[in-house]
Amino acid sequence: MNEDEFKDMIDDSPFAGSPVKPIMLTENTQLQFRCHRNVKCWNACCSNIDIPLTPYDVLRLKKRLNLSSGEFLKQYSLPFEMDKDGMPGIKLNPVEGGTACQFMTPEGCGVYEDRPTACRYYPVALLTMRRSDEYVDRSAYALVKEAHCLGHFEDKSQTIEQYRAEQGVTEYDEKARSWRQLVVKRKSAGPAIGKPTPVSNQLFFMASYDIDRFRAFIMSPSFNETYDIPVEIMATLIADDEALLDFGLNFLRHTLFGEKFVDEHPDAYEKRLARRRALTEQQKEAEFQQKMALEDDKYSGEH
Repeated sequence: MNEDEFKDMIDDSPFAGSPVKPIMLTENTQLQFRCHRNVKCWNACCSNIDIPLTPYDVLRLKKRLNLSSGEFLKQYSLPFEMDKDGMPGIKLNPVEGGTACQFMTPEGCGVYEDRPTACRYYPVALLTMRRSDEYVDRSAYALVKEAHCLGHFEDKSQTIEQYRAEQGVTEYDEKARSWRQLVVKRKSAGPAIGKPTPVSNQLFFMASYDIDRFRAFIMSPSFNETYDIPVEIMATLIADDEALLDFGLNFLRHTLFGEKFVDEHPDAYEKRLARRRALTEQQKEAEFQQKMALEDDKYSGEH
């Protein structure tokens, strides 16, 4: 692989600014690495975490912990911005007052079967980018050798593709592909779509991570007065988190990029205008009543 070809990908990756220079790899590159209970650095990588989460990571972990998405986000996540326009991302929140993962135990990961994508990949990372003059996403793998990690000195060798299969990351990548493509498209679109509004960032966060709140959103009267969702599809979205996540990502493409996905009721626009007028009138009436109450106080003779 020509490393210069992927220079832009490294510069705009999670490793940007890191003192550890990543080594670019292909799926057929041999990886010498093994992590196990008896390696001397056991749990070192979990003691100082910086772990971004994908929407599918959140689904797996909230189900594992029997929490709503809101409860999970409050207890186990930290927000961060994925680009200069404030695209919302989340990372695992370490233990209070420290840097260790909340799921770390002396025996290893307490949620191992449902551990996040970044943990499964370590010490490899998947990079997905799109240059401004391209229409196709570009993917590559990066290997990062940190000084504390002794797994690189173990005698096990396999290809990156074999390592991905061994770590169960193939399913995670498949579930997160649409979201990654959406992130890359939003980053690469730039001026073409203009600076995202706070509302669009809030919608992006809700549809990506706070899936239970997004479910309540699509079940709301205002949403259903606007969008024509068949009853059988709505029933599936109410019952199935993964189907709802897929719907949410497509809905984001619909709202952010104008990619037609859901039909609107013919009179949806008029109803929205009517609701706005009604809310405006209610607000004016409330302000008028408040003003009259203040005037009444002036002349009530009470001082």
